[in-house]
Amino acid sequence: MGKTIIGVMGPGESASDHDCQLAYRMGELIAAASWVLLTGGRAVGVMDAASRGAKAAGGLTVGILPDAHPAQASAALDLVILTGLDQGRNVINVLSSQVIVICGMGPGTASEAALAVKWGRPMVWLDPAPLWIDFFQDLSGQPAIVAPNPETAILRIQDLVVGSSGSHEIMI
Repeated sequence: MGKTIIGVMGPGESASDHDCQLAYRMGELIAAASWVLLTGGRAVGVMDAASRGAKAAGGLTVGILPDAHPAQASAALDLVILTGLDQGRNVINVLSSQVIVICGMGPGTASEAALAVKWGRPMVWLDPAPLWIDFFQDLSGQPAIVAPNPETAILRIQDLVVGSSGSHEIMI
């Protein structure tokens, strides 16, 4: 049986302390649910915080790096996937995740959210700014799934994972 992969997407260098605290807790809770955490893999911002949280809780962590070398990889990754695709790796991030958690916002995160809309991947927005919810609801024509905290986000993810037919399940 395949494992459920949950992507946590958010800013790198521009991530706030609040974004990183939320991401760390998300990582912990994803690991506690026995899901695999997938991030953009770099040792900065939301990517690193979520990976460190999942690793601290004994979870499996996967990083999809934009580079062709591992120099910028988070030390908390179990699997480092080098792409050499720069921001093109966002397609891999989105299509490899059964559910995507949006934690903070930056240009790369916005592209991942847009790709999730394009390919119909469910997103859970973690404590988002209303501006982003309005924009992406208008773009998708669907109501956004919003969670004020990581604990609520996990409940929303559970609903999505249990409610899905497994069509987005990735075998590893």
